[in-house]
Amino acid sequence: MKAAVDATKCNAYGTCADHCPSVFQLDEWGYGSVVGDGTVAEAEIGAAKVAAADCPEKAITLIDA
Repeated sequence: MKAAVDATKCNAYGTCADHCPSVFQLDEWGYGSVVGDGTVAEAEIGAAKVAAADCPEKAITLIDA
């Protein structure tokens, strides 16, 4: 699974990094992005799905690889 953050939708709530810091990180202004290439480890799929569902702006996309 791969994760992506749409920077045009993100409003820096930071919930993605709270739920799944191994996949999502915040920049110096608090906007979300993916760690590395956005690959979600098997053990982190549940947390990544929670992060996507909890994003107030629906800026996160999860894609089955």
